[in-house]
Amino acid sequence: MMLYVVTYDIPEDKRRKKVADLLEGYGVRVQYSVFECVLSSQKCRELKKRMRKRIKKKEDSIRFYPLSHHTLGQVEVWGEPPVLEPPSSTIV
Repeated sequence: MMLYVVTYDIPEDKRRKKVADLLEGYGVRVQYSVFECVLSSQKCRELKKRMRKRIKKKEDSIRFYPLSHHTLGQVEVWGEPPVLEPPSSTIV
């Protein structure tokens, strides 16, 4: 399991809603267009496959940032974040 920060910038409302709805099934929204998702490698592949069907690569921007157990401890959060359990271990 690994923590991924997934961000998106999608100009069209309908596509943006579809992407947000999809991500809500995989993680926690921490900002308007930012989700934190704890995913196995299989779930990550599944999410990416489903995401490709919802976006237009020439118009939209999606980013997946994997955070290892090592870097997760360096994350600094200011304010009131939603509670998210970090992954118990990292598979390399």
